[in-house]
Amino acid sequence: MTSFSLKIVLAPGEEPTACDLLASRSGLSKSKIKDAMAKGAVCLTRKKKGRKRLRRATTPLRPGDILEFHYDEAVLAVVPPQAECLHDAGRYSVWLKPAGLLAQGSNLGDHCSLPRQAELYFHPPRLILPVHRLDREACGLMLLAHDKEAAAKLSQLFRENLIDKRYRLTVVGKPAAEGAIALPLDGKAAATAYRLLGHDPATDTATVEATITTGRLHQLRRHFALIGHPVMGDPRYGEGNKNQSGLQLVAWRLAFRCPFSGKPQEYVIDGAGVLA
Repeated sequence: MTSFSLKIVLAPGEEPTACDLLASRSGLSKSKIKDAMAKGAVCLTRKKKGRKRLRRATTPLRPGDILEFHYDEAVLAVVPPQAECLHDAGRYSVWLKPAGLLAQGSNLGDHCSLPRQAELYFHPPRLILPVHRLDREACGLMLLAHDKEAAAKLSQLFRENLIDKRYRLTVVGKPAAEGAIALPLDGKAAATAYRLLGHDPATDTATVEATITTGRLHQLRRHFALIGHPVMGDPRYGEGNKNQSGLQLVAWRLAFRCPFSGKPQEYVIDGAGVLA
């Protein structure tokens, strides 16, 4: 599979279209260039405009423009699972992100991300601003803001732990009936609380409900692996926890007071991923 990156600074006198320039510099066909652009693999940085993804193949370029092309044939070939909009509150929306879908895009593209799917979902188009994260391998509830004020207010709620986020995990072994994990991660404080919901002696696995008050990278997965109860299906952390069903971690509940109406909001999904 072909992969490469290009960074082109437009010189004075150069004013081609984006597709023509990338085709001439990369050796790829224009059809492949257009597909990569549509999937978010091309970015344009323009003075006073900042950096943004460039999707229109016929966009004329200007001297001083910076064009970035991060081409990865394997990534562009991925057909992502589809997210589901569970509730549209106008200034924000609640989504069910399936396992395998990214919480946000990367330089390699955004067609495998929740924000891009949300962009294509709304008509007329809306601004899409992620306000929190969920691991690609996990599934569950996510909030997306649709204006900058909503993003700021929701982000503040997350920072101040005013959004009740609950997760259900299947882990190896049988943890204590309840507990708190305060092991630092990456040199920073990290706090996880959990309670045991049930244990299956036949498989020696347990179902736990967990909450976090810090947002470290892969916090739940790392914390449970560190106490000897790794999450089932985790491809990165723990031993003896592999299975065929993928990562057994679901963000199943979000509850908060709407920053605009002041009314309490609660979103809960059942085991089938249906909003309850």
